[in-house]
Amino acid sequence: MGGAALFRQAGAAIERWLEAEQAQLPLWLPVALGGGVTAWFLLPDATRWTGFLLAAGALALLGLALPGRLGRVLLLGGLALAAGCALIWWRAEHVAAPVLARPAVVEMTGRVAAVEPLPARALVRVTLLPGRRDLPPRVRVNLAAKDAPEGMARGATVRLRARLMPPAGASVPGGYDFARAAWFNGLGATGKGFVPVEVVTHAEASGADLRATLSAHIQSRIPGSGGGIASALATGDEGAIAEADVEAMQRSGLAHLLSVSGLHVTAVTAAAMLLVLKLLALSPTLAQRWRLPLVAAGAGALAAIGYTWLTGAEVPTIRSCVAALLVLLALSLGREAITLRLVAAGALLVLLLWPEVLAGASFQLSFAAVTAIVALHESPRMHRWFGRREEGRGVALLRGAGSLLLTGVVVELALMPIGLFHFHQAGLYGALANIVAIPLTTFAIMPLEALALLLDLAGLGDPAWWLTARTLDLLLWLARATAAAPGAVAALPAVPHGAFALTMAGSLWLALWRSHMRWAGAAPLAIGLAWMLATPAPDLIVTGDGRHLAIRMPDGSMALLRDRAGDYTRDMLTETGGSDAEPVALADQPGARCSPDLCMIEHRAGGRTWRVAATRSGYALPWAEFIALCRSVDVMISDRRLPAGCMPRWLKLDRPALAKTGGVAIAFADGRVTMVRGQGRHPWIDPPRVQPPYMPDGTRP
Repeated sequence: MGGAALFRQAGAAIERWLEAEQAQLPLWLPVALGGGVTAWFLLPDATRWTGFLLAAGALALLGLALPGRLGRVLLLGGLALAAGCALIWWRAEHVAAPVLARPAVVEMTGRVAAVEPLPARALVRVTLLPGRRDLPPRVRVNLAAKDAPEGMARGATVRLRARLMPPAGASVPGGYDFARAAWFNGLGATGKGFVPVEVVTHAEASGADLRATLSAHIQSRIPGSGGGIASALATGDEGAIAEADVEAMQRSGLAHLLSVSGLHVTAVTAAAMLLVLKLLALSPTLAQRWRLPLVAAGAGALAAIGYTWLTGAEVPTIRSCVAALLVLLALSLGREAITLRLVAAGALLVLLLWPEVLAGASFQLSFAAVTAIVALHESPRMHRWFGRREEGRGVALLRGAGSLLLTGVVVELALMPIGLFHFHQAGLYGALANIVAIPLTTFAIMPLEALALLLDLAGLGDPAWWLTARTLDLLLWLARATAAAPGAVAALPAVPHGAFALTMAGSLWLALWRSHMRWAGAAPLAIGLAWMLATPAPDLIVTGDGRHLAIRMPDGSMALLRDRAGDYTRDMLTETGGSDAEPVALADQPGARCSPDLCMIEHRAGGRTWRVAATRSGYALPWAEFIALCRSVDVMISDRRLPAGCMPRWLKLDRPALAKTGGVAIAFADGRVTMVRGQGRHPWIDPPRVQPPYMPDGTRP
């Protein structure tokens, strides 16, 4: 058989497959759009971005030349890929704003754009618009809660003195890139404010005041982390939850309950619909003259929009609100309410408005969970196993519990690669914990809290608040017990982008197709997971400023150079190293030789012994001894510039070197060095910069 005949047969087979999957083809439009966005984030510079746009255009032209459904798929796919890349490129340039060049102490007067109380940390986070050419247009400062004056609300003008710093990029490979998030939020500096803080002009009453007042009221009725969770459910304010309880919620897989998203918006919408429907149905006249389900859907839509506004209209909440409105529209038109097409429409809308959210964990986790749930329950096998049928109440209850458990397991499996990629850890008992936590939150905590707020209008809310507090105590107990269970968290080192991409591609292929070809997605999924699990943990991690390092000990724990590293630095270094053990002090380890100024340790890997040394202070060291030490070690690390005569046998990671590479992770066995920088020219890496003039007292000339 000739090549032309084989080509025709292959084309005909593809056409038959696409014909069978024609109902699923629209689901791939947001995937292709997201593929273009992903390409822009991964490719390093404008030359490659342009090349990708040309390649996507060539794919679209090929589709235009080919006949049949395959041609249309390639045409639309190529156009969507190009649109995604162009959209995020435009978005990144559109939000461009100057960034502070260097740390500075300044006195400034600015309008308050946002106020975020953090009672658990005794802080208030304030976003300001300084309106000065020598400062970024938008800065964020933390104030001690006791120093925040009355009347400091959104729209007010305040005067204060603050120490500002540029937004920090990822300190280590695989770490959180705050500079990227700050770029898309227009944030050019962060820092700490000092007293006195003066309110120059007061703000008018606004929704922000209502949110703050409501949060304060809830926290006054339920103290501690329980009140923090209650205010998070009502207003999106998580600041009153103790850090230990936030960590317990994360380790137990229940952290999604703290972020106002689909679960909360759905509960509020459904409650509003049910309440309006039942009240209106009490009137026979209204029941006969009005389409009560349509009226209830309208009330649900208003409730969803109002709740979204009340909780701050963050992107995850807006995304959930849009999905709720689409569901209500489908119900009003008599269509099936929740389908993968609805999920795809919501994802497409969000990506068109905020393409940058694709790189964040929130978008990925929420849409992965919803896609997994809907795809699972659209499966004919699920209908055969758990569909409604005539049976006893006990059997029906067991069948429902089985469906809920299977759904929880599938969601946890879908979310685990995303959790490992972004947070380097994933909960193992989350499916079981969520079986209790989700119904508890949806059917007990939120209704009781709403009832308590309603009764407070008449001063009768105390019993309802007591019940709400007890249900919140149960939720916190569940989170703490699950987080403390042996093996509650699986930790892995930083996951390669290629492994994550294969895992996501395989998962989408399995979820979105319906024919037997869907099982082809198992191959990339298995390869991606195996790649993740086989990724070797780094032996040595150095932060981009050279001040902190972590080296792996024989028992798998990470030893830190500086004993007084902050909690954030300790967590970042251990999580990036794939360790769930408490970090230890390097100076206390056997084999380490440390002084107040210098530390050296030997590490056995790859069939040889590696000698690592690092400075611990800024004091000058004896020249001859220091140069001899440099020549005797394999890696020399310092947060200052080392002399030219310091020549270690392999790597010299001092301030100039780390300024080029950023943070570094090293696997000694294969000599693999992973760097933060040197991987791209995205706008937040080399942004336009501003700098106020230096004044000894921090004031403006």
